[in-house]
Amino acid sequence: MFSLPLPAVPLIVLALMFGFLNGKNDSANIVAPLTSTRALGYRQALVLAALAEGTGPFLFGVAVAQTIGSGLLASGAITLPVIYAAVFAAIVWNTLTLLLGIPSSASHALAGGLIGAAWIGYGPDALLLPGLLKIVLALFLSPVLGLVAGYLVVRVLYFLAAGASPRINHWFQRGQLGMAVALGLAHGSNDAQKTMGLITLGLVATGTLDRFEVPLWVMIASAAALAGGTLFGGQRTMRTVGQKYYRIRPLHGFSAQAASSAVVLGAALFGGPVSTSHVVSSAIVGAGSAERVQMIRWRMAGRIVMSWFVTIPSAASVAVLLYVILQPLVH
Repeated sequence: MFSLPLPAVPLIVLALMFGFLNGKNDSANIVAPLTSTRALGYRQALVLAALAEGTGPFLFGVAVAQTIGSGLLASGAITLPVIYAAVFAAIVWNTLTLLLGIPSSASHALAGGLIGAAWIGYGPDALLLPGLLKIVLALFLSPVLGLVAGYLVVRVLYFLAAGASPRINHWFQRGQLGMAVALGLAHGSNDAQKTMGLITLGLVATGTLDRFEVPLWVMIASAAALAGGTLFGGQRTMRTVGQKYYRIRPLHGFSAQAASSAVVLGAALFGGPVSTSHVVSSAIVGAGSAERVQMIRWRMAGRIVMSWFVTIPSAASVAVLLYVILQPLVH
């Protein structure tokens, strides 16, 4: 075990705090379909999600961490002021949306923070265009894919279950447990890698590592932070996801979880950082639309979509301000 330089220690703590808040915020997206259909109790669902999320980071590689750590910023822009400003900006935004009960995106906040801090510190050349396009496309296309996938899964299940008795809802309810585990594994794989990327960036910036390569202890710490945050999931955000779009039934919950798992896991394997909250929310809306478009509370959905679009510029603006403050203090 190598010794850590002093400037890296608070950065690691902040990155793990970001991972904890990420888990706390996103836990609602995994648990809400379970609790709203009474497939599982609130605390039991949180424990199940935490176990799955703590396991996911070790199963599907570190492609997302590579995208964040070595695909977005030029090497000259990987400095402690940039990373500190980005992490602080993401934490501020995540905390605000958690208090407001809005399903927000830690991924958008982190991307916005890194973009804003690197831009103000080193100019537009500090951003690597291929990595930037990959991140932006993943963040904004994934909710669309979740919406379409949720719609299609429900339509297929209605076709396959034509003529079935109402007892089939019992099987969908039981099936939600397996889908929750799958979604937890996918979310853990994708979102824990963002914390891994931050910590490893800090180790590169301080000279502790000479190249971007995620150490095992960073993987373990990041997985633990995400799983720990999941155990303390916020009930307010859970109610937003599980009740305010429409009354979710077992068929909707099962379909939304299946669709979300496929989208999030696919993105993790291809190295695209996505927002699980965006994907699950859009999949829930897609699943409901497949039954009846009028049942969706579109005003609530529109409010959440608006938060998606303002997150990156808001986090980038906060990071710009923080970089100006931190740059003379952090070296």
